[in-house]
Amino acid sequence: MALFNVRVYGLLINEYDEILISDEQEYGFRFTKFPGGGLELGEGLIDGLKREFMEECNAEIEVLDHFYTTDFYVKSAFNDSQIISVYYWVKALSELNLNFKTRQFDFDGEGEVLQAFRWLPVEQLSVTDMTFPIDQHVVKLLKQQ
Repeated sequence: MALFNVRVYGLLINEYDEILISDEQEYGFRFTKFPGGGLELGEGLIDGLKREFMEECNAEIEVLDHFYTTDFYVKSAFNDSQIISVYYWVKALSELNLNFKTRQFDFDGEGEVLQAFRWLPVEQLSVTDMTFPIDQHVVKLLKQQ
């Protein structure tokens, strides 16, 4: 039986042409990605992305347009599932009320699961800023636009 892990992410660019990225730590593993996460059973892509932004950023978003869906094989870094990620352009419906960081992995507090957000200028965004292969591919596509 094939195990598929469907994930959905938002590409949010502010008025200064900076893109929102998330630094995270789970159980000792640190990674940088775009905001978003795994789809829950019975959930559609748009609803899942809105839920993820509410959970992670405490923000309501409008999903504007599809950007990219995984078109190559990627095994999960966490288990034996195959990752399928869908990326959308999004906009926040109100100002984000987050403690934005300027350094990678600059977490507030302690715990098993930590998260911090940064704005990165799109023109400075690099493949090496992202941990996972699909996010790295999305950075390449963003740079081509």
